Amino acid sequence: MRPRRDQLTRRTSDRGLATRGRPAPLRALASVLIAGALAVTGTACTGDGDKGAGPSFQGGSEGEQKPKASAAITAPAADAKDVPASAEIAFSSKDAVETTVEVKNAAGETVKGALTGTGTWLPEKALEYGTTYTATVTATGDDGKPATTTNTFTTMAKPGKQIRVTSFLGDGQTVGVGMPLIVKFSRDVPEDYRDDVQRRMTVRATPVQEGIWHWVSPTEVRYRPKTYWKANTKIFYKIQAGGLPMGDGWYGRADLTVDLKTGPAVVMTVDNKTKKMTVKKDGKVIKTIPISLGKRSTPSSSGTMVVIEKLKKTVFDTRDDPNPANRYVTDIEYAQRLTWGGEFIHAAPWSVASQGRTNVSHGCVNMSTANANWLFNQTRVGDPIVVKGTERKLENGNGWTDWNMSWDQYVKGSALPVGETATVPTTEPTAGTTTG
Repeated sequence: MRPRRDQLTRRTSDRGLATRGRPAPLRALASVLIAGALAVTGTACTGDGDKGAGPSFQGGSEGEQKPKASAAITAPAADAKDVPASAEIAFSSKDAVETTVEVKNAAGETVKGALTGTGTWLPEKALEYGTTYTATVTATGDDGKPATTTNTFTTMAKPGKQIRVTSFLGDGQTVGVGMPLIVKFSRDVPEDYRDDVQRRMTVRATPVQEGIWHWVSPTEVRYRPKTYWKANTKIFYKIQAGGLPMGDGWYGRADLTVDLKTGPAVVMTVDNKTKKMTVKKDGKVIKTIPISLGKRSTPSSSGTMVVIEKLKKTVFDTRDDPNPANRYVTDIEYAQRLTWGGEFIHAAPWSVASQGRTNVSHGCVNMSTANANWLFNQTRVGDPIVVKGTERKLENGNGWTDWNMSWDQYVKGSALPVGETATVPTTEPTAGTTTG
């Protein structure tokens, strides 16, 4: 495994981009110095304005004093060729109280974009392949005189090796408060590239809630907040992967956006000691249901799960079970899947006499048909359920077990440390000019 980029280089205001033998992500090396200055008009920016293309004084007459401010574009380099379509404009400024960025294509059309959390400028969507662009950065000091620098660069031809990015969830859905955001890639993303990808993944929740991405595998990454989503949260997430290098000559195929929301906070708790399920909605108990869990030979799993799918009618067929005693084919109503291993909440009219008293199931949460019907109408995919006190612990990965991990455990699955800002703009893109 190659060392990570942050073990090799650190971003500063006076260094170029490290490449490690592959196209470098176009980030602001001066981001630590300029991000705050660009966020608020009137705060001085810092950086080395003598690097890159030199600034020019716009509109001055001969002998007039040069502007106090200066600006430089650090990436893409002037006249650069084969620039990835995911390119950001990395720049620095000095003695500036306002800095603007504008990008135009060869036809003179302004490209929509916005300032990122790391102090670069990122287009609203991937640039066109095989196209020439001109980036202009203008820094204005407290003397009111602008200093402008311009770079022209050309993007690469469309690559033949592209990775598709997909989301399990789609626009307009309403999900439970335990629903993780699930993003998949059509090919493995090498570990050394996951930080680049994750910087292009952002989540905007209303109301705001702390959360983080967690790599489940080389082809899947999920996001969850620190605690369950708040009821009726509006969620927007964007994966700006179009043209992004993902290792071994592969590039992201296209960007992805999803807009959805959560419903009421429905949380189910099952206690093996009492043989009951307590159902809460927005913090209030709305029903207590007698249940039967898995018998000692086939115990239910203890842990935090979420509803994966809902099936009003289905058939349980276990004829391939190695133990003949566990083989059966049974019609089932109001089934809600909890694990990939086959644990469900479902109606079990045959075990009503045992419900609230003893465990007789093959690992599922059994309840009467009436109660199963009622619960089915209360829940959504993504609603959490906590099962306590059984003989078997839930295995991580056996279902959407994101909540079965502590926050500290979940954070360890991120390619970026907590608090490192994603590259994708968190505000709506402008018409192409960003002011600071």
